Amino acid sequence: MLYINDKNTDPYWNLAAEEYLLKEFSKPVFRLWRNDNAIIVGQHQNTLAEIDTDYVKARDIKVVRRLTGGGAVFHDLGNLNFTFIEKQIPGEDSSAMFRRFTAPILSALNALGVEATLEGRNDLMIAGRKFSGNAICTHKNRVLQHGTLLFSCSVNNLALALKSRPEKFRGKAVKSNRSRVTNIADHLSTPMDINRFQEYLRNYICTGKNAVTPYEYTGKDLQAIGELMDKKYIQDSWNFGNSPAYQFSNVQKFQGGMIELFFSVEKGVIKELQIYGDYFFTLPTEEFIASVTGTPHTWEALNERLASLNITGYFNNISREELLGMFFC
Repeated sequence: MLYINDKNTDPYWNLAAEEYLLKEFSKPVFRLWRNDNAIIVGQHQNTLAEIDTDYVKARDIKVVRRLTGGGAVFHDLGNLNFTFIEKQIPGEDSSAMFRRFTAPILSALNALGVEATLEGRNDLMIAGRKFSGNAICTHKNRVLQHGTLLFSCSVNNLALALKSRPEKFRGKAVKSNRSRVTNIADHLSTPMDINRFQEYLRNYICTGKNAVTPYEYTGKDLQAIGELMDKKYIQDSWNFGNSPAYQFSNVQKFQGGMIELFFSVEKGVIKELQIYGDYFFTLPTEEFIASVTGTPHTWEALNERLASLNITGYFNNISREELLGMFFC
């Protein structure tokens, strides 16, 4: 087994590394890694329905889609992630995979006196509170299972960043289930910081295993991961545009009047936009609708499109910033 201690905290790079290790390596891998502030969404989720767009944007929290399923999770440097990549066992279902790969994590925590358990299919809990969500994906005959370990994570940021607005979104995307959470550090009899905990976990998992080899990325590895990051994981088309089709609606009252809008999104692009309200205008709303239809449903794309339009002509006494916000919250 290869042991990789990643020191890169860029979430785009780390998610690209996950895919690279799964698809390009043949040996088993055990990896420990951390991300700076980020929301990591499941492969089949509607990204915009999972995040508080204003909070995320104001705090420059990166949003990245992963290869695995499951719900959205918040990462910061107080969260330690672990990854196992091994061969599939014939006939093993996803529940058995979760049991297999979380067992050493639970054993390591139990050895510290922390009574941690696997509950449901893929959640690790302490005293009824979640500290780890886990997800899996497969490629050919290999399975990747990774999970979070909330050690000293900002629980307040986690709750605020993942504030979803389900009443505004309708579609078939997988919704996240919000659980009460806890940090591992709060349950340790002997205090330690996250670096010591990472070292402990590495030693516990690797000790006694045959042929555990520390692995350092080669120049070829770094180049390939960087290219995958640039081509895929840093792109809005993957992180937002890959969301399933959905419908969005919003109603807000401004000084210039009330606006009610409805639109659908397919392959990340706004379709069938409709706008109603008691606002005043000097330019036809139909012209505005035609200009916005076909724009990617991302903050950056819509901000750029609206900046090119005479918003005060279409919506008297309503600012571009107010109108832009209506498309997200």
